[in-house]
Amino acid sequence: MVVVLGIGNLLLSDEGLGVRALELLQRNYTIPEGVKLIDGGTLGLDLLYFIEDAEKLLVLDAISGGEPPGTLYTLKGDEVRGYFRRKVSMHELGFQEVLGLMELRGRGPKEIVVMGIEPKTIELGTELSPEIEAKLPELVDVAVCQLRSWGLEVKRKDGETQGA
Repeated sequence: MVVVLGIGNLLLSDEGLGVRALELLQRNYTIPEGVKLIDGGTLGLDLLYFIEDAEKLLVLDAISGGEPPGTLYTLKGDEVRGYFRRKVSMHELGFQEVLGLMELRGRGPKEIVVMGIEPKTIELGTELSPEIEAKLPELVDVAVCQLRSWGLEVKRKDGETQGA
């Protein structure tokens, strides 16, 4: 099973972009059986039950990497653990604990990929900044490419061959 997990706080503007990207993916693409789309919001440890049996995990999230807002990131392997150790907010600390618990239990995905965008603002607000909203289709495109690289047949609902 493959899990696509959107995480983030929808009340802190661009911090919610992982969930918004998941919504765009679901709206524009047909997702094959064997793939679960999960709005993880800020669940933290509760995510363990949704992802510990996954073979592969794709996480969509706001990523603060120090680059200009709108920068697209893809993290794999050791970069994933290093990234979640540095982040400080409710859901990232919870997600780091989820990764640690899965490791202790000898469970969890064989492959974890984290994709996201450098946020512009994480101030109180329910809308993404215009710059980040404009980058969501690109994030979804690279997420779809990752799913396809795992051998999944992900198709656009409108029949287009490219773009989100």
